[in-house]
Amino acid sequence: MTVLPPPYNFLMSISPFKVNVPEIQLTDLRERLARTRFPDDIVDSGWTYGFDSKYLHSLRDYWLNRFDWRKEEQDWGGLPHFQAEIQRLKIHFIHVRGTGKRAMPIIITHGWPGSFLEILKLIPLLANPQEFGGNADDAFDVIVPSLPGFGFSGRPGTPGWNTFKIAEVWAELMRQLGYEKFVAQGGDFGANVSTVLAWKYPQRVMAFHLNYIPGSYFPFVDESSPTNQEEKAFLASAERWVEEKGAYWQVQRIQPQTVAAALNDSPMGLAAWLIDKYRDWADCDGDVERRFTKDELLAHVTLYWLTETIGSSMRLYVESSKAPLHFAKGERVEVPCGVAQFPKEDPMPPRCWAERVYNIQRWTEMPRGGHFAAWEEPELLAQDLREFFRPFRTLSTA
Repeated sequence: MTVLPPPYNFLMSISPFKVNVPEIQLTDLRERLARTRFPDDIVDSGWTYGFDSKYLHSLRDYWLNRFDWRKEEQDWGGLPHFQAEIQRLKIHFIHVRGTGKRAMPIIITHGWPGSFLEILKLIPLLANPQEFGGNADDAFDVIVPSLPGFGFSGRPGTPGWNTFKIAEVWAELMRQLGYEKFVAQGGDFGANVSTVLAWKYPQRVMAFHLNYIPGSYFPFVDESSPTNQEEKAFLASAERWVEEKGAYWQVQRIQPQTVAAALNDSPMGLAAWLIDKYRDWADCDGDVERRFTKDELLAHVTLYWLTETIGSSMRLYVESSKAPLHFAKGERVEVPCGVAQFPKEDPMPPRCWAERVYNIQRWTEMPRGGHFAAWEEPELLAQDLREFFRPFRTLSTA
């Protein structure tokens, strides 16, 4: 992929960012891995009681003896990385210009337990579509920021950094990059941020695309618009999901600092906490390496470890619970919305529940894939984005 320079002169708040972790941090990680104290196990329990003990041992051995963080840095460190200081916080982002003359600006937001790494496979497909059998007229200028408290972005030290504030920061970032009009995409927390962007900045967001309906989303419901059977079934299934699989969510929205005290000090504890979600939420039938290599998994875990962002990333659950995406009577997001529904994304509401608020113009039932759409099925997602956003391209230059 050809990397072109950004189409702006550097402003006071924007500077190039080079990824280069000090060697002392990698040495410390290796020493900690070598001293891992594994929990005892129940014979042949597999994943029944939580993370599989045998797999945890194999991950440690690979991480300690074969995983190469420097190679990871080399693979994606050549992309154009930047930092912008907005509202007194450093925001890391990748900015890749699209080929051709009609490149459309798109800001793509990841979620938890993800990072900008999960978007990397998608970037070239969007920025340079003709290289992958697409049309040059479908090219995008791709902006991939790291959420506050994630990756190489700053860690908020004050309350209030919820998805509404993040959307405000994203709007300012796009303004500083010279994009008055743009489109947005996201899953997980990224779906929440993208929704708020479209809701609060409809004059700037031409359209937006989601591969997840935010977990805190709740439309107005009363006697005049009661829930139908399909919606009732979804709400019941979502409640079951929280009961059976939502323990992480409960603790992260109430007591994240307690868990962070353990995970920020134990690399293998961190790996178990994160990879358990990659396995459970991906379309992999319980075998996480059917979808992701050990190198991919450990790149994410190592990024969280080296940046010490597990605690700050989990705090977004607290902030979002205090500012949920609830809509009052008559409130709608009128900006056109496209949705890609991946079959292993759970819980995912029916279209009718989303249409109570969203102006859905396209709803694509994908043949495969799970929660990490850009990471799992970048080609399917890229094609859906090209097709959905195509009619709005003339607006980006208006």
